[in-house]
Amino acid sequence: MTLLVLFGGLLLMLVMGFPVMVALGASSLAAILVDGSVPDFIVLHRMVGGMDSFPLLSIPFFVLAGALMNSAGITSRIFDFARALVGWMPGGLGHVNVGASVIFAGMSGAAVADAGGLGAIEIKAMRRAGYDPGFSVGITAASSTIGPIIPPSLPLVIYGVMASASIGQLFAAGLVPGLLMALSLMLMVAWYAVRYQYPRDVGFALSWIAFTFRRAFLSLLTPVIIVGGIVLGIFTATEAAIAAVIYAMLLGAVVYRTLTFKRLLAVTMETIETTGIIMMIIAASSIFSWLLTSHHVAENFANWMLAVTSNPTIILLLMTLILFVVGCFMETIAAITILVPILLPIAVNLGVDPVQFGIVMVLNLMIGLLTPPVGLVLYVLSQVSKVPFERCASATLPFLIPLLVVLMLVTFVPSISLWLPTLIYR
Repeated sequence: MTLLVLFGGLLLMLVMGFPVMVALGASSLAAILVDGSVPDFIVLHRMVGGMDSFPLLSIPFFVLAGALMNSAGITSRIFDFARALVGWMPGGLGHVNVGASVIFAGMSGAAVADAGGLGAIEIKAMRRAGYDPGFSVGITAASSTIGPIIPPSLPLVIYGVMASASIGQLFAAGLVPGLLMALSLMLMVAWYAVRYQYPRDVGFALSWIAFTFRRAFLSLLTPVIIVGGIVLGIFTATEAAIAAVIYAMLLGAVVYRTLTFKRLLAVTMETIETTGIIMMIIAASSIFSWLLTSHHVAENFANWMLAVTSNPTIILLLMTLILFVVGCFMETIAAITILVPILLPIAVNLGVDPVQFGIVMVLNLMIGLLTPPVGLVLYVLSQVSKVPFERCASATLPFLIPLLVVLMLVTFVPSISLWLPTLIYR
């Protein structure tokens, strides 16, 4: 009865349009009241306990660092450098779109920040060059999913806390899959360029590459500071996030002089709002996760899956399908906090490394950002591009193919994600 109230209440409130954090918290409280075996004040205790984690302090700082990069004009410098670097290829601006996302991924760690910041610049440039609006939105949406895979990554931080996994190893594990995503999308762009005769954007010129590199050099140091500091053991993830904020403020206010006090105040308020939402989801889901654990849901679910099949490949495919479907309907952070206690024990029992499973989970949920009905990235790009949501969704569909291919590779070839962390940490 307790689990029926828990899952039934959550599903009902989500269908009715309640915010995720309210649905998680209210269904958990109702389940506790129905169960009656523990006092109701355990809800507050678990909420506070869920947020009482040092690595979670990195979240507001990574959010703020990404917002400062967007506000200080740094994204335009990154776009210009990417344009000089790969814009000479057929379908030039499509390749630039992917290249800029790879670079920006090392700064923001969020798909929506990529779509909202770089996306506006990229779509405007592609529209001006005569590209089809659907293609422009599709490649922009698909490339934005690289952001949370290449370090730093907010979803990987949250997964690391939930799974008690090393955030440094998770960051290292995301680099090769992220680059594979970029390569697969660039191959897709090349195919489009041949089929539809998309033009080269600029000619190849080493002098222009050197000029834009010098102009963007200080911005490009941001991922070096963040990732290099963590990998070399200079920073924890939280300290690296703080360093990124300080560096971004210095660039915007002192070096480039594009960050005003008024804009800084606005960015800070946006960060507080975003962080508040994230932390409330984590707090509410911590009660939900505790109920799942105390009622042995993970163990029972594992037994059910093993009763269906004992083939590890089929079980991994089933978990991948579950993650994909959940990603279509639920916000990424809530999905991670709910599903980690259920699916991770099964994956570990199959011999899957928790670090590899973290990359598989986050990559799967990122693809969910490109699919209706939630499709948060699609909503952002629909607003930015003034293209109807339905057109954005249909135009993005072909770009799911290379992302799904990479997902399968990462799922069934562990060395893709584990090679770098093994080299550095083990």
